[in-house]
Amino acid sequence: MHVLVLGGTTEARRLAELLVAALPEGDRVTSSLAGRVASPRLPPGEVRVGGFGGADGLAAWLRTHQVDALIDATHPFAGTISFNAAAAAATAHVPLLALRRPGWVPGSGDDWHPVGSLAEAARTLPALGRRVFLTTGRMGLAAFAELDGLWFLMRSVDAPEPPRPARMEVLLERGPFSLDGERELIRRHRIDVLVTKDSGGAATAPKLAAAREAGIPVIVVRRPPVPEGVAVAGTPDLALAWLRGGTGAQPSG
Repeated sequence: MHVLVLGGTTEARRLAELLVAALPEGDRVTSSLAGRVASPRLPPGEVRVGGFGGADGLAAWLRTHQVDALIDATHPFAGTISFNAAAAAATAHVPLLALRRPGWVPGSGDDWHPVGSLAEAARTLPALGRRVFLTTGRMGLAAFAELDGLWFLMRSVDAPEPPRPARMEVLLERGPFSLDGERELIRRHRIDVLVTKDSGGAATAPKLAAAREAGIPVIVVRRPPVPEGVAVAGTPDLALAWLRGGTGAQPSG
């Protein structure tokens, strides 16, 4: 058996570890990374870096490398690759599973403002605060570049490139983050509004608790849907169960 994992997430690395340990000798596990992070944490097994050339290129790769199962364990907001994976799997007749960590759910005391895009987040911001903790990643900064009246604290793994807000301080950090650390960051920088994507998971969730404690609003960008009809598992263990022919997954849509 040859399993291709579209990775780059904590769940993808954990899944690769489970697969390498569980599959019989001679079976292959290949993790594919997009190459957008300069020094990624490499999973066990075989690793390839870079794109496939769209859905057709991925379908050709699946055939050429005799892939028996495809698991899309990319970031919940990596929408393009997920739809390419669905199209490629259908073309190559390869079973496909989407591994998606559950999204965050607001609790008592949260002041959340859900939006559908980064552009909508930028339009919503001026009415909510002036000192922004921006945790949506470095790829979408153009949406906020014209907000000259606001100050931004932006956190990402790698340094961002223009276009970007003129008044911005950058923190180059990789999670997981602690609640005490997030409290101190909000206090020290006098943050009065948080912007985040609904990435889910525990590694970056403490910022939500810190925002709740500080009484500041949170703009939450909703995640894009999994392609309709694709089976979805919420954890690497459930993905492994799916691969072994068990349940562990639910259809999307």
